[in-house]
Amino acid sequence: MVGKALNRHVPDPAEASAGRVVLIDGMLVTTWDWKSEGTSMYSGKYRDTGFNLQIAATLAGDLLAVSLPLPGSRHDVFAWRQSRFPEVFADRDKLGDLGYIGTEIRTGRRNPPGRGHSAGDKEANQPVSTLRAAVERAIAHLKDWKILATRYRGPLTRFPTVATTVTALAFYKKGW
Repeated sequence: MVGKALNRHVPDPAEASAGRVVLIDGMLVTTWDWKSEGTSMYSGKYRDTGFNLQIAATLAGDLLAVSLPLPGSRHDVFAWRQSRFPEVFADRDKLGDLGYIGTEIRTGRRNPPGRGHSAGDKEANQPVSTLRAAVERAIAHLKDWKILATRYRGPLTRFPTVATTVTALAFYKKGW
């Protein structure tokens, strides 16, 4: 009921992002269970089980949108493509981390195999990292809600409702 009551406070991401650069990142919300209907919840990157949520934020660190959860075993690129974000943010400038290489999202430069970054690569990656810090702040503010910051212990089938309700509460708290 709380989620339904707060839905009017959740902005339309396309309208909220008009004329802005959109920062994209993923986060893992850890869970107690490693299986869900035959799908692996284990994330090799984090070496833990959970759900992958895609987060969109502004350069000021304001939350724009949160995707529906996918199993934690799914890479950020897959989660990005499965979310509605590619259509919603199609004509926006987007910035992400190296997990989004191969998409239309701008990323930093990858470390060449067997070598370190050149001075030019380091210089090119520094502004990207500086700008991306804002999406990390948005994730940190989303994790102010204890249910996303600690291991989720409820039924896994209810997590999508929990995620949308917490998102609505975050927008309500921000005053959208």
